[in-house]
Order: sequence, then structure tokens, then C-alpha cells
Amino acid sequence: MTSVNEQEAIRKLMVFLQEWDSAHKVARSQILDNFIKSNNKKTEPDLELEFSQGASLFLARLTVWLRMTYTYSTCLNKLLTSIGIFLSAAGRHRYLTEFLQMGGLLVLLEILGLNHPSEEDKRESVKLLQLIADTGRMYKEFICENYGVQSLAKFLATSSSAEAQKDVQVLLDCLGHENPKYQNQVYKGLIAVLSCASPGAQQLALQTLKDMQDVAGEVSSVLVEPVLGVLRSVHPEVQCAAMQLLKNLMAHNVRTALLEGLVALLTPRGKEAFASCIDTAKDPTSPCLRKPTLVYIQQAAAAKAIGELAKESAEVANELIQLRVVHGLMVAAENLDHMASQKHASVSLKYFVHTFPFVEEGVKKALGPTLFQQFMDSAETWYTKINPFQAKELTCNTVDIPGDMARMQ
Repeated sequence: MTSVNEQEAIRKLMVFLQEWDSAHKVARSQILDNFIKSNNKKTEPDLELEFSQGASLFLARLTVWLRMTYTYSTCLNKLLTSIGIFLSAAGRHRYLTEFLQMGGLLVLLEILGLNHPSEEDKRESVKLLQLIADTGRMYKEFICENYGVQSLAKFLATSSSAEAQKDVQVLLDCLGHENPKYQNQVYKGLIAVLSCASPGAQQLALQTLKDMQDVAGEVSSVLVEPVLGVLRSVHPEVQCAAMQLLKNLMAHNVRTALLEGLVALLTPRGKEAFASCIDTAKDPTSPCLRKPTLVYIQQAAAAKAIGELAKESAEVANELIQLRVVHGLMVAAENLDHMASQKHASVSLKYFVHTFPFVEEGVKKALGPTLFQQFMDSAETWYTKINPFQAKELTCNTVDIPGDMARMQ
């Protein structure tokens, strides 16, 4: 038989649950406030003691209310926070199982794609998903099986909250490790984020891709174009993250494809047509006027990346030479419409000239003695001394270092 104290505790629990069941939205919101205030960071035994071994009954009610109201609820954050108290409690496995069996995971994922919830509400949903993923591999797989990666990647790409984006990045990184069955899915989800308009999301995706390389093994070729594409970003932090990923990828199977792409960016297609748009367009908002800027930003970033990659590896430097990088750098150095292209191309070209005698000979022959001497005196400022006639000469230069090497051999 139960003791008097136990009977009294059970009676209080039943009164509390009846109060919840009969309460309207405002009253329930107040109940949640009191619950959060008095039960935050409690363990599973503490919660069971608080609810006379009936904590699961209250969690079930919270989960049901969440499923019924998540599309319009005005106190969604309080509801998610209350559920989080159960899912974060030490010894929480029973609560976690009960929440998942009642469809809680699907609701958390759907919240991320709705317009009604605030960024803070969605961030709270991500925190609960993180608690689920941290429990073990089986739970990571459960999230991925229910299209969790797609939902998280989309939220990362569209969120306006830096804090929420960071939380999503941590969760995606968690899903990408010790989860071999869905590791590739996470990898591709991050690649998809690179084409979004959010620089914060691009930076975080690039950093996470870099961190995943050690466990990803062979790199998919679909990564090449998006990584080269982010070099058009006007945000330094994105450019820096892309550079770090490029360095990491030099040890993988996509190295040649990336180097070929970087060299191709030095001589963008349709450059003359872009220049014509700049000269004749009168509407400052026209796409034709903006497009060359992005192409030139990408050109400058490629020139800078080439120099850094060559300095880190003689093997990479030689491969770049075989891809006619010297010609490309000389073309980029004459771009009078974009000073950054000239600067980075000149600095990178200086490395190849000073490191490889046969490159020095070829460049000297192409530039002529006067212009070459100016280059050797100060490559960092050489581009400021190039006049339009010399720039045209650089564009038309026929320097062919790989061909010269073959003839020498």
C-alpha cells in the first residue's frame, strides 16, 4: 500500500495535470514559465521526484500541444524550452525515446521551414535536435533518415541570425562525424549551401567541409564548381575560408580539377563583352554592369590563391606551370579595370619568376627588357606603371612556358 505522503504527492500531480488540461493559452503560458523557472538543469531523478514518478505524463502533454500548435503558437519558445529541460536532463534516455515515439523529431524539423516561428524559436528547435544527435549514432541516423540534413542546410542558407547559423553548423558537423551511413549526405548538403546568398552561411559551410575532409575520404567532383564559385564573394571572411579549404583539398583527388579551374578564372570568358557593358551601360542597376565586377573579383581571388598554393607545394607549382598559369597571370596583370587582379597576379607571377629560372626567361622574353626590369624592381607595385598600350601587349602575349620546357628538354 502507498503511504500517506505518496498519496498526497499523487494527488498533487493529478491536480496539476488537470489544471494543465483545462487551462487556456494564457494560463498554460504561465505554467510553462513556472516550470522553466523551477526545473531548469534538473536530472531525471529530480524531475521524477518533482512529478511523483509521473514526469512522463507532463512531457507527453507538452509534446501533444507542440504537435497541435507549432504552426501558429505564440509561446512556441517556452514550449520548446520546457521540452528541452526533459531532453537535456541527466539520464534523459527514457524522455528522449518517448518524445521521438510521439513524432517530436518531425515537428522540430518542420519548424525550421515555417515562416511563422521566429529565428529564436527555430534556434531552440536546433538546440533540441543537437541534444538528440549527441545521444549517439542511432539518433544521428534517425535525423538524417527524416530529411534532417536538407532541412538544416536550407535553414543555414536562409537564416538571418548568426547565432542560429552557428548552431546549425555545429549540428551538421556532428551529423557528419561518426555517422558513416549518412556522411556523404551531410557533405552534399554543405556543398549546396555554397551557392546561397548568405556570406555567413557560406563561411560556415566552407569551414565544416574542411573539417570533414579527414573523414570524407575521396572528394566528390561536384565540389569543384561551387568552391570556385564562392571566390566571387566580396566578403573577406568567405574568401579566407575558401582559401583554407582549397589548401586542404590539394591532398585529395580533385586537386587537378581545382587547379585547372583556378587557371581558367585568370582569363574569364567574354571579357571584351563585359568591358563593353561597363563603357556603354547607363543604368547603374543593370545586371550587365554588376556582372563584370564579380568576374574580376573571382579573377583576383584565383590569382591570389594560385600564389599561396604554389608557395606551399613545389609539386603544385609545377603542375600549375604545365597548365599555362604564367600566361594567365600575365593576362590578369593587365586588367586595368580591376586593380586587385593586377596586384595579386603580379605578386603570384613574381613567385614563379624568382623560383623557376625557365619561367624568368620566358617572362623576360614576353615583356621586353624595360617592362621586365620594372617588374623585377618592384612586382608589388609594377601594375601601377602599366599603361594601356603595355596592357594590350600583355593580353596578346604568347608566352608558353610548358612548351619552352619541352623544347629545352
